Amino acid sequence: MHREHHRGESDPGRPRPTVVLEHGAFADGSSWNDVIEKLRADHYPVVAAANPLRGPAADATTLRALIDHLDGPVVLVGHSYGGSVTSAAAAGSDKVKALVYVAAFLPAPGETALELTGRFPGSTLPAALDPVPSNGIGGAGTDLYIQRDRFRDQFAADVPADRAALMAATQRPIAQSALEERATAAAWTEKPSWDVITTEDRNIPVAAQRFMAERAHAHVTEVPASHSVAVSHPDRVAEVIEAAARS
Repeated sequence: MHREHHRGESDPGRPRPTVVLEHGAFADGSSWNDVIEKLRADHYPVVAAANPLRGPAADATTLRALIDHLDGPVVLVGHSYGGSVTSAAAAGSDKVKALVYVAAFLPAPGETALELTGRFPGSTLPAALDPVPSNGIGGAGTDLYIQRDRFRDQFAADVPADRAALMAATQRPIAQSALEERATAAAWTEKPSWDVITTEDRNIPVAAQRFMAERAHAHVTEVPASHSVAVSHPDRVAEVIEAAARS
């Protein structure tokens, strides 16, 4: 594994790839706001994609359509479950030049997010979940939220309390079946990858993150942060994204 700690360089005259940000479960595109501000200041075009959170294959199809619609090369960034989606969406795409994983899943074909989380001790997420029966598109199922009174401790322990409360109120649920769906493609086997590992994560155990990053031969930056590292340490996350973009 490579360990890199680059700082972004601002050069308005140099062409920039588009940075596409894919949020994960219990979040939405606003979770990237401070990262976007930093990237835009450094003259990167940015799109924060809307993740349906219904299942890796379906969500990847939605994301791939957006990638194909954009002009020029793309750096694709996934947070948490969003890593499962980006790993599938970027497979075989000539437009995606680099992958960045942020406290994320890097599943191999046949693996599920639930399996990877449970393979290593440390996740306290199961006890913090709030399941809600769903009868939406695709038929009956279960949507998973994080209990609002446990959200900060579970998901965003290093985020100010008022902001964590807003995040809890606006969280988007993930279909339980999405965490049980097996991956069918792994773009990290064919593209250079960067990984921000969160060492105080209570969702995805740090041992699981390190295992996946090492397997992917990713350029690793470890941050003593909660799962919401893009909110608590946006400059560090932006620096890693810019390092991938310059590669």
